[in-house]
Amino acid sequence: MRLTTILTLCLLLPLPLTSVAEDGDANAVVQRVVAAAGGEAKLFRLFKITEQLNVSSDPNKKSKERISVLEPPEHWWLGRKDRVQADKEPATFLVWAWTLGALVDAASKIEIIPAIVESEKPVVGLRISEAINPPMELYFDQETSRLLRIDWRSDIHRFSNWKQHNGTWYPATCVGYKKASGKPWYFTEIIELERLDLLPDGLQR
Repeated sequence: MRLTTILTLCLLLPLPLTSVAEDGDANAVVQRVVAAAGGEAKLFRLFKITEQLNVSSDPNKKSKERISVLEPPEHWWLGRKDRVQADKEPATFLVWAWTLGALVDAASKIEIIPAIVESEKPVVGLRISEAINPPMELYFDQETSRLLRIDWRSDIHRFSNWKQHNGTWYPATCVGYKKASGKPWYFTEIIELERLDLLPDGLQR
C-alpha cells in the first residue's frame, strides 16, 4: 500500500474518544457519543419497551416481564400509572441518561471527569448536573463511544448487549450494583422496543 494511501486512511479514521476528551471540550464528546448512537434527531423521546426484569442478587432467578411506556424524564407509565407523577420515581433519570436525551438537554450542565477503568480499559467520563440532582456520571467506551456505565446515587449500572432499532443503537442489557457492597441487585434485558409517535390511548401526561 502506498504511503499516501495509508496517510489518507489515517485521516479518515475517527480519533478514539479519549483523544477528543483530552481537548477538554465536553460538547465535542457529547457530539461523538450521540453520533455513535445514531444522531440527536433519532434519540428515543417517546417509546415502549418490554423487558425481562429480575430484582435480586441471583442472576439465575426467573425474570418477570414488564411493559413500560416512557417519555423521560417527565413520564414513565406502567399500565395506566405514571410512576413519575404518582411516585416521583427517580429511575426515570437513568432512562433519560441511557437514551442520551439528558446529554443534549439545554438545562444540563456537562463536564468531562477523570477516566476510570471499566471492563479492563480506561473509559471516558461525563458528569451531568443541574438537570439531574444529585449529579450523574456516565462512562463511555473509548473506541465505540457507547455507554458502558452510569454511577448515580448509591448504585452503579453497567450496560451491554447493544441493539439497533429504527436507526438508533441502545444497550438492551443492564445490571445494577450497590456501590457499598459491589453486589448486583437487579438484572434487566429489553426484549422489545418500539418508538412511538403518539401517546397510547388511555395514558395521560
